[in-house]
Amino acid sequence: MKMPHTIKTYCPNCKVHTDHEVERVKKKKASERKWGQRRFRKVTSGYGGFPRPKPEGREKPTKRISLRYRCKVCKKAHQRPCFRSKKFELQE
Repeated sequence: MKMPHTIKTYCPNCKVHTDHEVERVKKKKASERKWGQRRFRKVTSGYGGFPRPKPEGREKPTKRISLRYRCKVCKKAHQRPCFRSKKFELQE
């Protein structure tokens, strides 16, 4: 899927349609202090195997794409629910 780098869409802060810059959201590093990560460290430490089976089969044919829309007038950003796509690129 190809998408332009700038689109005109609704800004929830300005409450009008304005030009927005589109950028792809990158996944941030998981925090080591979250409870799930602490539990995972506890289970994998010491003797014993991995706590859950390795995933079988191939990876999914489509990936979830998250986009951030930044208003050029007020410089505020908002996101929409992500969608799935095989390929994604931003055009200049």
